Amino acid sequence: MNSCAAGARSPYGGVSVPNPFRLAGVALAGIGLLSFSACNSGSAANNAAAGPGGRGGRGGAGGGLVPVVMGKVAQKDVPVDISSIGNVEAFSTISVRSQVTGALTEVRFSEGDYVRKGSVLFRIDARPYQAALDQATATLARDVALENQAEAQLTRDIANADYTRAQAQRNEELVRRGIISKDQADQTASASQAADALVNADRANIASAKATLVSQQAAVDSAKLQLDYCTIPSPIDGRTGNLVIKAGNLVSANSTELVTITQLDPIYVTFSLPANNLPELKAHMTQGQLSVNANPQTPGAPTVNGTLTFVDNSVDPATDTIRLKATFANADHALWPGQFSKITVRLTTLANATVVPTEAVQTGQDGQFVFVVKPDQTVEQRPVVAGQAIDQDTVINKGLTPGETVVTEGQLRLEAGTRVTRADPATGEASPNAGGGRGRGRGQGGQGRGGGGNGTQPPAAGGSR
Repeated sequence: MNSCAAGARSPYGGVSVPNPFRLAGVALAGIGLLSFSACNSGSAANNAAAGPGGRGGRGGAGGGLVPVVMGKVAQKDVPVDISSIGNVEAFSTISVRSQVTGALTEVRFSEGDYVRKGSVLFRIDARPYQAALDQATATLARDVALENQAEAQLTRDIANADYTRAQAQRNEELVRRGIISKDQADQTASASQAADALVNADRANIASAKATLVSQQAAVDSAKLQLDYCTIPSPIDGRTGNLVIKAGNLVSANSTELVTITQLDPIYVTFSLPANNLPELKAHMTQGQLSVNANPQTPGAPTVNGTLTFVDNSVDPATDTIRLKATFANADHALWPGQFSKITVRLTTLANATVVPTEAVQTGQDGQFVFVVKPDQTVEQRPVVAGQAIDQDTVINKGLTPGETVVTEGQLRLEAGTRVTRADPATGEASPNAGGGRGRGRGQGGQGRGGGGNGTQPPAAGGSR
């Protein structure tokens, strides 16, 4: 029996029944009326939910406008970069040591000073080395005098040898003529040979004196060099580090480090890239030097520009990376040795590339896609081929045309054919100047987005037939 049928009749028609049965019939009739009223109320609620207020769920092609944030497909030159983290290295680091032993008498800089090449850093007690130089110089002067004496003696002996030789020749002629004895001629011949031997000895003495002179000149030069080592200049332009030895201490030759100087201008940044980037890197290097940008750790410091100057000759098999080095002018010393820095190697620039905001590119089961807003304010789900992401944009290699409008926020509420309106990027709500609105329909049994208004229906009144 239908619980929503009309009120029950008495099985006895108009015949009067005993009081208990009549009371039971009235009770049954009351129950029937309550059931009928409840059923009618449920039907009215269902009718209200399906009425002008709309259905539950998201707005579709037949529903209201869904507010979304939109962006434009643009066309511009896009740089192709490879990023890494590098370590800043000094262009040159010099450990300053003394080349002579002595007392450190003077330090002419303060720790951390920036010094120029050739500026005096230290002085060592020069008195012992000055004395050694004076002695070597005096010995050299003596040797010069001995050489001059040997040359003078050679000149004298040559003249004497010439005389004795001529006398011997005359005596030989006199012997042939019988004027003098053979004994006298032999004496003059022996004297001539002795004079010639003395000349040869003088020449040997001069050669020895010259060799001694050269040796002594080297001793003088060495003494001068040792004296010069008592003054220690800076070998490079750079910044000084910790002063190891203070004035007054004794330093040993070639063993005592005095200070370390680091050259900051120019400067290196060493970094590594995956080995699979090597072919592309080599291909672009054949076209010229590659530009490298470094971001210093100093807050607010501008990006420093440099060039790629070194690619290692082998790949590290442990990490499958290749080591590279870039050189930066670093005139303002923004890069500091030992720091880490973000490195960007610019391979090339894509001219007139098609780009969209990165938020517009979505990934689904069939690959990447974007929602394109058509002129009738409906959206189209279009597959795309995305390329490299640059800052806030993504390069689109295929699928979009510059000037089209795409959805950047609110894609979860969309499907193909959904009608949309422009939303405020800050709040996600429809902009006040946008056409249409966000329709919401409420019924007694639920709520849903419907067609453009507040379609609240009153509950249907139940009654008995």
